[in-house]
Amino acid sequence: MYVVTGATGNTGKVVAEQLLSQGKKVRAIGRHADKLQVLAAKGAEPFVAELTDREALTRALSGAEAVYAMIPPNVTTTDVIGYRDQVIAAFVAAIEKNNIKHAVVLSSVGADKSEKTGPVIGLHKFEETLKKIPRLNALFLRAGYFMENTLGQTGIIRSIGKAAGPVRPDLKLPFIATSDIGRAAADALLQTDFSGQQTRELLGQRDLDYKEATAIIGKAIGNPGLEYIQLPNEQLRRALQQMGMSGNFIDLLLEMAGSLNSGFMRALEKRTPQNSTPTSFENFVADTFVPLYKGHSQAA
Repeated sequence: MYVVTGATGNTGKVVAEQLLSQGKKVRAIGRHADKLQVLAAKGAEPFVAELTDREALTRALSGAEAVYAMIPPNVTTTDVIGYRDQVIAAFVAAIEKNNIKHAVVLSSVGADKSEKTGPVIGLHKFEETLKKIPRLNALFLRAGYFMENTLGQTGIIRSIGKAAGPVRPDLKLPFIATSDIGRAAADALLQTDFSGQQTRELLGQRDLDYKEATAIIGKAIGNPGLEYIQLPNEQLRRALQQMGMSGNFIDLLLEMAGSLNSGFMRALEKRTPQNSTPTSFENFVADTFVPLYKGHSQAA
C-alpha cells in the first residue's frame, strides 16, 4: 500500500492517480474530506489529516510500503519556519514508528543551500532531517520552477495590461509542469530502485526566461505584444498582501526571488534526457493558462 500526502494538490493528485491506474492500493491524505472524494471514487482510501499532527500522520502511514512526502505551502501562517518544523517532526515520528523503508520526497532546486533561499530553506531541512532516519531509502526530487507559478499572471494581465513579477526578465529558469513531477514521483515509487539517500533534479522541458514565457502567453491569448516587467519589492509586497499572504511568507518569497536573480539559487545538474520532462510551456499555456484566463475574462 502506498501513502500519498498532499493528495489533493498539484503533484500529489497526479501521484495518486498514476498509482491507482496501475492497480495499486493508495491511501490519499488531504486536509478536506470533500476534496478527497474524486480520488476515493477512483479507488483510493481517503484519510483526512493535517500534516502537523504527529498522531494522525502516524496512523496514516501505518502499513505503507512507500510514501510520497511533501510539505504543503502555507501562505497565510505568520510563522513559516515553525509550521515547517511541525510538519517535519510529524513525518519523522510517523516514518520511524511505522518503519517506512522508501520515501519519494518533493524538494526543489536550491535545496542544497542552507540559507537565503526563502521557503526552500525548509526543504533543505526536510532533506537533511530525513537523511538521518536509519534504514529509510529516500529519493529527493528537486524540481524546477513550477509552470503553475505563472497562473497568477491572469489577474495581473487583466489589471495592468502586462505580466509582472519579482524575477529578472532575462533570467533563465527550468520551467516544469507539476503534472510531470507527479508522474516522475509515481514512477519512482513503483520502481523503488533507489537506496540510501539520493537527489534527482527535474528541470522541465527546457529553460525559459520571463520575456520568452510572456511572449508565449501573449500569443496564446491574442495579445502578441504582451510585455513583462520586473516590479520593485515594495510594490510586490503590497500586491501579495492583498492576495492574503502573510508578511512572513512574503519576506521569504522575496528572498527567494533575490537568490534566483543573483544566481545563488540554481540547478546543479546539466540538462539531460533523464532530468528533463515532456510538457512544454506552450502546451501548458494552451491547456491550463488560457482556460483560466478566459474564465477570468468572462467573469469580469
